Amino acid sequence: MPTTPPRTPLHLAAALLTAAVALYIALVAFGNITDFGTNQQFVRHVLAMDTTFKDDDLMWRAVTSKGLQDAAYVAIIVWETVAALVLIYGTWLWFRRDDERARRFSTIGLLMLMLLFGAGFIAIGGEWFSMWQSSDWNGLDAATRVFLVSGVVLIVNHLPAGTRRTAA
Repeated sequence: MPTTPPRTPLHLAAALLTAAVALYIALVAFGNITDFGTNQQFVRHVLAMDTTFKDDDLMWRAVTSKGLQDAAYVAIIVWETVAALVLIYGTWLWFRRDDERARRFSTIGLLMLMLLFGAGFIAIGGEWFSMWQSSDWNGLDAATRVFLVSGVVLIVNHLPAGTRRTAA
């Protein structure tokens, strides 16, 4: 009968940090679903670039179609929801001591967040749509926090767990 390897503080750290990020993004998705209008306005203003410097060389990038803006927002909510579910499953696997699958699912969920907040909000929102120029609709600080926290948790999830050596 196979024995379960002993738990290390690193395993506990991976499980709890994954759980914390899972809780965070689940609450974000829940908030976006139950209070749809608040962040809908955020997405609309960022995509419309209506609070940027309105540089003629950049304004051609603006997306002013409310339908496209809302489609982008719904896609963000779906992505957040799927990431939350993947991370919740990864957390469950950590606590079940299925470390290989826990690491795999946690990695997928964390990378989903890093893509959303790094590529989506920081790169596309921040640079392509010049969100950095807006004093009213600038989410770069929040996006950077989520990106960095997700990256740290990803690193913790992949640290070598170490093995106990037994005398032969």
